[in-house]
Amino acid sequence: MRVTQGLALGAALVSQSPTAAEIRFLDVSAESGVTFRHDPSKTPSKHLIEAMGSGVAMLDFDRDGHLDLYFVNGAATEGVARGVPLSKEDPRYWNRLYRNCGNGHFCDVTLEAGVAGSGYGMGVATADYDGDADTDIFVSNFGPDLLFRNEGDGTFSEVAESAGILGPGWSSGAGFFDFNGDGHLDLIVAGYLAWDFEMSRPCGESLPERRSYCHPRLFRPVRHTLYQNLGNGRFQDVTVESGIAEHLGKGLGVAINDSNADGLPDIFIANDSFPQQLFVNAGGGHFRESALMAGVAYDREGRDFAGMGVVWEDYDGDRVPDLLVNALGRQGYWLFQNSGMEYRTASGESGLLALSELRSGWGMGLADFDNDGWRDLLVGQGHVMDDISLSDDALAHEEPLMLARNLHGQFFDVSVRAGPAFLERWAARGIAIGDVDGDGRVDAAISVNDGPAVVLRNQSSEAAWLSVSLRGRAPNRDAIGARVCVIPENGRAQCAFRGTAGSYLSASSVPLHFGLGATSRLAKVAVDWPDGTRQEVPTPPFGRLSIRQDGPAE
Repeated sequence: MRVTQGLALGAALVSQSPTAAEIRFLDVSAESGVTFRHDPSKTPSKHLIEAMGSGVAMLDFDRDGHLDLYFVNGAATEGVARGVPLSKEDPRYWNRLYRNCGNGHFCDVTLEAGVAGSGYGMGVATADYDGDADTDIFVSNFGPDLLFRNEGDGTFSEVAESAGILGPGWSSGAGFFDFNGDGHLDLIVAGYLAWDFEMSRPCGESLPERRSYCHPRLFRPVRHTLYQNLGNGRFQDVTVESGIAEHLGKGLGVAINDSNADGLPDIFIANDSFPQQLFVNAGGGHFRESALMAGVAYDREGRDFAGMGVVWEDYDGDRVPDLLVNALGRQGYWLFQNSGMEYRTASGESGLLALSELRSGWGMGLADFDNDGWRDLLVGQGHVMDDISLSDDALAHEEPLMLARNLHGQFFDVSVRAGPAFLERWAARGIAIGDVDGDGRVDAAISVNDGPAVVLRNQSSEAAWLSVSLRGRAPNRDAIGARVCVIPENGRAQCAFRGTAGSYLSASSVPLHFGLGATSRLAKVAVDWPDGTRQEVPTPPFGRLSIRQDGPAE
């Protein structure tokens, strides 16, 4: 009854959606030059790691003003039982860096940049962690993690071990942020499961053709890791001192925001079939796990769910960040509306639960794709089990992407009108979003498990927009942790948090994008910098705005 009612409500919501054709995307993967194909090295042994896929990042690594792409890849697992280490010697397992060469084309610069990597890749986080004005890349792995320091000449040096970042277990989502306010960007890395190849086994029926990936409930939770940036190129593990070590998890997606508007960045970790975690920054280098008290640990029935992707942004226009966490089919996607002090479930009234009842979500992007002033939702989908249809014919391993248009806090599924790419089926995983071609419309890059990458160019109707780039004081030149509010002369103000973490194991672009809809004139843009100072730019123009801390806006 619940599924039937949900589908009926979803159909009704879609039928009420006006001008839904305004959001359209074109699949430009073939002509873009992005030839990446994720290779999980699948085997009949059904190693759980094969099913998880990996992330993608949008970043401007060469400071030319154009967003580049970095895709994380798997590694060969065939020889593990014989003691052979995971290898990326074969180019089909390389992580790939694509430089945006302009005119909608990307050039593969992996080899010359030195970022092919090693080990079995999972997630990616990006930021200028050493304050030299170049974006660096962190890669979470099964096994030792990687930290690629940008040398500023188109090349990177892998410095994880010398920087004090090891990550010997199964790392997943990650994000850079300044938790202690010293100006140096620290790093949170989620741990997934206590799993390795020695304990790996297929589950399901004993017949070879019915082997399945094992459920994460069969494996123990693990510790997440918080690294403090010491400012000298090294990080120190402060997981125990911070209080985070007390709370084990089965983490995947990671998001950073200031949940309670106290000026201190907090951490949310989406856990797989385990209570979700909200680490509230209590100051003094300590965090308090508050998910249950805040109302975001479980779904509305008090059950855990397979939390995978997460976004932490304002969906309803009240200028405080809301939490959206997706899950597997028959669990629904969970929207937690922030009231300022606590959260309440809003999946049902927003229409999202009806749209997601039989969907399985991973990477997500909450952005104003049609520039009407409301953030819409793009979700990469596909069930983790490649044989799920044998046990539930209403679910599928490969699913279409979902595009839900946001109309004043209500979500409407407009996927079928968004372009041919939304009629295809994928085993989608990571999603990164940003304005790749500089036309003022937010585009997307998608990593597909055991499949080719997808690049979507936004071709929605033109509308007013503002893209805000910040340059903070060194060492936090990216101004990670800043809050930007765009205030029109008449109408609703919009605010956003400066960061790159979120989605599923992915990192999105640093410039903050605001759709302005029918706004005719802006009164000001206000920036609350990470150090607590405020700066205002009066009557800014539409388009691109670059703001330097204590300097002139351009």
